[in-house]
Amino acid sequence: MKVLLREDVSGVGHKGDLCEVSDGYARNFLLPRGLAMRATEGVDAQAEGMRRARAIRDAQDREAAEEIAKTLVSKVLTITARASDEGRLFGSIASTDVAATVAEQTGVELDRRQVVLDDHIKDVGTHTVMARLHADVEFPLTVEVIAE
Repeated sequence: MKVLLREDVSGVGHKGDLCEVSDGYARNFLLPRGLAMRATEGVDAQAEGMRRARAIRDAQDREAAEEIAKTLVSKVLTITARASDEGRLFGSIASTDVAATVAEQTGVELDRRQVVLDDHIKDVGTHTVMARLHADVEFPLTVEVIAE
């Protein structure tokens, strides 16, 4: 069945895309939840409008993310934590802690999922943490961990 997506659907497509999906998937999942509508004649113009709106919103989101990236790249974020004499932390610093520190020290609100940490920070010192605000905007954050 050919459907027009009203929302982004993981593994299927983005809002405004015309997709061919199985009849059961469309009938039992996409249509009842309002995620898609049947593609009928004349739906091409509506799909084009949705794609255009998505492109404009995506460009605005990217510009906003680039502005935030310019602000945060030059900053050094300082986090204080309890540590042993050897420099090992009692506990660890996770992405939620980094996001809270960014909000506290710069005023920029980041979601914890936008902070990409391979593993928790467990040592005192300077660490580089990646932040991904948009699919095309990824930048490093410098985090300095200081012992209390």
